[in-house]
Amino acid sequence: MMARRRFAFGLPLPLGAVVLLGALWLAAPGWSASRDRFDRGGLSIVSVSNPHPNLVSGGQVLLRVATRSGVPASRVRITLNDVEITSDFSVEPDGTLLGLVSGLMGGRNVVRAELGGRFGWRAEARLVVVNHPITGPVFSGPQQKPFYCQTTAFGLAPATQPECSAPTQVTYQYMSTSGAYKPWPSAGPPSPPYPSDLATTTVNGRSVPFIVRLEQGTIDRGVYQIAVLYDGHNPTPYTRDGSWNGRLVYTFGGGCNSGYHQGTSTGGVLAAAPGPGGEDLFLSQGYAVASNTLNVLDNNCSIPISAEAAMMTKEHFIDEYGPVAHTIGWGGSGGAIQQYGIADAYPGILNGIIPSISFPDPVGATLNVVTDCRLLDNYFAAHPGYTLTQETAISGFGFYSTCPSWDASFANRIQATASCNPAIPATIPGDPNTIWNATTNPGGVKCDARQQLVNQLGVDPATGFAPSPLDNVGVQYGLAALASGAITPAQFADLNASIGGFDYLGNPTPQRTLASPVALHAVYADDLDNSGAQGLQITPIIDQRDDLDAIPGANIHTSEWSFVMRARMQRAGDAANQVIIENAFVPAEVENVNAYELSAMNQWLDNIQADARWRALKATIARAKPAGLADGCFLNTSQTSPTLQPGGLTAAGTNGPCETAYPIHANTRIAAGQPEDLYVLKCALRPIDWGDYPVTFTATEKAELESAFSHGVCDYGRRGPEEQPPIGTWLNYSLGTIPFRDDGGDG
Repeated sequence: MMARRRFAFGLPLPLGAVVLLGALWLAAPGWSASRDRFDRGGLSIVSVSNPHPNLVSGGQVLLRVATRSGVPASRVRITLNDVEITSDFSVEPDGTLLGLVSGLMGGRNVVRAELGGRFGWRAEARLVVVNHPITGPVFSGPQQKPFYCQTTAFGLAPATQPECSAPTQVTYQYMSTSGAYKPWPSAGPPSPPYPSDLATTTVNGRSVPFIVRLEQGTIDRGVYQIAVLYDGHNPTPYTRDGSWNGRLVYTFGGGCNSGYHQGTSTGGVLAAAPGPGGEDLFLSQGYAVASNTLNVLDNNCSIPISAEAAMMTKEHFIDEYGPVAHTIGWGGSGGAIQQYGIADAYPGILNGIIPSISFPDPVGATLNVVTDCRLLDNYFAAHPGYTLTQETAISGFGFYSTCPSWDASFANRIQATASCNPAIPATIPGDPNTIWNATTNPGGVKCDARQQLVNQLGVDPATGFAPSPLDNVGVQYGLAALASGAITPAQFADLNASIGGFDYLGNPTPQRTLASPVALHAVYADDLDNSGAQGLQITPIIDQRDDLDAIPGANIHTSEWSFVMRARMQRAGDAANQVIIENAFVPAEVENVNAYELSAMNQWLDNIQADARWRALKATIARAKPAGLADGCFLNTSQTSPTLQPGGLTAAGTNGPCETAYPIHANTRIAAGQPEDLYVLKCALRPIDWGDYPVTFTATEKAELESAFSHGVCDYGRRGPEEQPPIGTWLNYSLGTIPFRDDGGDG
């Protein structure tokens, strides 16, 4: 079996402050990842638009050249590949030189800054910039093919696969006094006279017209969108737009699927989060908003690809608009998965994150619970003697209906064709650009979600599919229900003897699901099973938990998942930089909470950047947290300015007002005895010990359980097979392959 070679630009655990600080991506020169040491003559070159100058794309990069205090910028000469480009730089108010360097060659480029003196050039700083195509890839590895273009869904010109490139388009909209966006009534950039119903908004204490510049184009094969208030001037990196507050919100969309298509939606840039007055929360306060179709997990269920698309799109934004004070991640469900995953594995793209209705990752614990639910649904359908109360106790959820919801919405993601996007044509025998069929089209598109991860997992030559990390060998379903007396020993024995598993095509089997050691190795080493041990340890987090647990029916976004992520962070270090806030899922109330959390995160990041002691970042993050921001809940968010009720929300629960209003339940794996972090995907095994159970089994029941657990039951006190710390941040999958041996397993 082959798996992609992984090159780490960061360092393995334990992570030191130097590496993590080097990944931060804020506007102040001292926060940049690519800052050089001053040469003897007092020069440095910093990559502003991408702090990793070896990962630049699109043929241009925004650079800053600084001299030691007292040395005038007029004495600096700058060259690109030995051609002088000093005239491309302008002197900033702080005395540094800022320049958009264009015309980069593909691959390696050398930028030099020289300091002149009375006797010639006496000092030099040098920066190597590696330029990649705007179509990608940069670090995500070989791109998926076929790849169906959907540019016309955005009004862009038709495109041709596999690059799916289309010319950039700029249009203008305005917010009307009725609270709705309208297209600008004339062609070209807006200018007076303005429409009579043009609304205004306040940015940095100044009233500005609510006119939005919407830019759309293609980056990394996805369609990107950038929305910013427009002050009547074209964007420039040297002069900030007067209607922009200098900050960026990057939005992410939900779902999880196999890809092979560009997508028809981004995370949203217009009214991506309504404010308490019905206004566009981000744009009304002057934030720029950006996203890409590859930042919608239903278009692309891959954290490395999502991170790459976000990095490239953000870089393009900075090249156009100039340095960003900080970038805040935003989005729910799959959008939350991407924020948590990018912040941990590719730190610095997002400086602070506000995930809502979150899950920890797309390939590990979440998908194990999804497939558990299909197994339980199948089992209960064949064994109708269980009451709804018993089914609920076995599942661990507040309502058993969560399991059918998971089953109906996401269990097909482990099947070869059941979740293929409509953009992918139907099976044509022998055509690899159409949907896979084992007999007539074995080379076609396979739509199980793990195919997005072939650069990490490799391909099993025996099946042609990416290997799977899913496993339920040794899992004792209904263990908590047995302990509580909700089910009988006979029911527990039959459930575990009959539950079964899935084969590599997602078909139910009598045998339990067996993970591939290669897949397990990759998801742990590459942080695809989010460890919370890397960048998340130094990322401010406000986890917005819209409470859906009290709503029976189609609810998969149960509240325990926020605490799964917390438990992982605590397992790896601590979670002092994560705040979890619960609130009722009522649109008007959610809008108030959105506004509170955006304001709090912005203040938190501003405080960090203003702290002169930022090198001790972990301590700085704790010190910079705004007063009153802590775990808690909103009990009445219908107020314009709701008050946060402090409360030590935990999955175990206490009797405080927050816990009473928003009780936390479990899920199938927690109810089967796994610790709350759910980090282990395949458990270590130990022999059954009948003394562990609070019940007495009959000889027949013991025989059933011994057969079901012929290799033993889960021992969560030991490290799972292939479990290991992640090997580092900023992994690169673009530089070749190495073989990994898959020895199978005995269960």
